[in-house]
This record gives sequence, C-alpha cells and structure tokens, in this order.
Amino acid sequence: MNISILTIVRNRKTAILNLIAGLCNGIKLPGELIIVHMNEEIYGLADSLFPIKEYKFSSEEPIPLASARNFAASKAVYDQMIFLDADCIPSTNFVQVYENSFSEQDSLLSGRIEYLSRSAMDRPDLLDRMHEVSTIDPIRGNLDQYPYHLFWSINFGCSKNVYSKIGGFDENFVGYGAEDTDFAFSAKAQGINHHTIDATAYHQYHPSYDPPLNHLNDVVKNASLFNVKWGMWPMQGWLDKFCAMGFTEFENGKLQILKYPTGKQIEDALKHT
Repeated sequence: MNISILTIVRNRKTAILNLIAGLCNGIKLPGELIIVHMNEEIYGLADSLFPIKEYKFSSEEPIPLASARNFAASKAVYDQMIFLDADCIPSTNFVQVYENSFSEQDSLLSGRIEYLSRSAMDRPDLLDRMHEVSTIDPIRGNLDQYPYHLFWSINFGCSKNVYSKIGGFDENFVGYGAEDTDFAFSAKAQGINHHTIDATAYHQYHPSYDPPLNHLNDVVKNASLFNVKWGMWPMQGWLDKFCAMGFTEFENGKLQILKYPTGKQIEDALKHT
C-alpha cells in the first residue's frame, strides 16, 4: 500500500527539512510527500527516499488553511492520505501504524502529538530521542480515543473516499481557527467513524501565542461561522480569554470585537517554552 503525505506550509523551511528527515528515518516510507506552499515560493527540494512534490498555492488570505488542504488532497496520487503539519516530525513507526489502520477500516483517523521544547530542538540526537525529550498533549494526551470535538488537523489520515464524503474542508472558514473542528463535525454528520491511533508526531517548538491575539479577527469570524452552522461555539477557552481581556463580548447570542490588541499586548501573549 502506498500512501501520500500532505503538508501545507508557510515560512517553515527548517521545520520541513526536519519532517523529511523523520520520514526518511521511518521503518515504512510514504509513496510521496506533497508540500503546498501558501503564498510563498517553493523551496526547490530534491526527491529524497521518496518523491517530493511542491506546489505554490496563491490566495488573497495569508494562511488559507482550508483551501490549501483541499488543494493538497487534489494532488495526491494515492488513495490513502496522511495530513501532517509542517511543524511535525513523525515517529519511526508513523507511516507503518497508519498503513495498518488503513487496511483495517475506512475511517477518519487521528494520530497523536507530543511537544518538543526549544532546548530539545538543539539536540544533535533529536531524531533518536524524541519520545524521551517530548511532553504529551495536555488536552488529549491521556485520552484513548479523541471525541469529534477534539479532532485536530495537525496529524490525521483518511482515504479519498472518506475525504469526499466529508466534503473536504469548508472553504468558508478563512484563516486561522475552527476549520478542523468543522471538518470533524461534518464527518460525524455523515456517519463516518473517528478513530484515534498510536501514530505519533512530535511538534517542533516555534513561538506561539496564548490566547492567539495575533489571530483575533480570524478566530472570531470563524467561531461565529461555526456557531451558525452547528449551534455551538468552538475554541471556547480562547473565546473566554478574549472576553476576559476586554477584546470581545457575547451579546444577544453573537460574538463581537470591542477593540483590537496592541503590539505590546500581542507580544505579552507569546509563550516562551
């Protein structure tokens, strides 16, 4: 069985090289790696132990996550697809675990994520020690099976048939936030089983924000769209923090932006570990 690995990226060349190194270190190689560059030039990477195919995806939106993933799926040669975030390094048995699961069921599959710290990224033996130096996902780490509302597009797989039944990612979700939860809810609505497997990927450290004030506008717009579509609010933790900080408020069942954060306020939300 050959498998397509699909990755969307912007400004993450070093991370992509680490992802490729992880795939090359695997006991099972993919049939191809498809890299979709969101509003950036392709890196011009040579084929590795498997074909590497790069595509430029241009959009008026800086990070068109939903539409870029759909574009990547359209380029996949093989029926079985694994979507892997550009910041992830797969474990040695990553592709093998997915292949075994694909052969057993035609479902929406979620892999697992562990986190690498800034200091871990500097280790010369990182590929061999990732499990030892990583920390588990604080939300999903102790769950045997993820519920649909905790599906995360950072590491998942499905067949083209399942992807088509779901309808792909809803491109009305523009920019950052909620497009992956919507994808999982669409899978549930179509009666597609969601199964969590032990295909672990290690998330490489990069600066991030809690809450993501740098994406305030996208998060509010996408959360509101999700609420209209499904009758509930996604990303509740972030929305509560936005409200507590005075940037948004709920009024008459709608979420409104009261003001935008300053550069200093966004900087203060930066996580340093």
